[in-house]
Amino acid sequence: MCLVFVCDEEERVLGRQQAPGACPYCGGMVQAIDVEIQWRFCFLPFCFKTKRRYCCSMCSRRLKVV
Repeated sequence: MCLVFVCDEEERVLGRQQAPGACPYCGGMVQAIDVEIQWRFCFLPFCFKTKRRYCCSMCSRRLKVV
């Protein structure tokens, strides 16, 4: 007997905008990115989350807000 569970995570960028401040690593501009995350189990969507992520436009590092 073999059971196969198919789980998938899909991310979609909703929008980008300039955020205040500068990157602490290179001094570049910071972008705020709105991302929608959709979890699927056996090709059926069961969870939607919307998150805001920050990253540098020059060095492409992901920044954390504390």
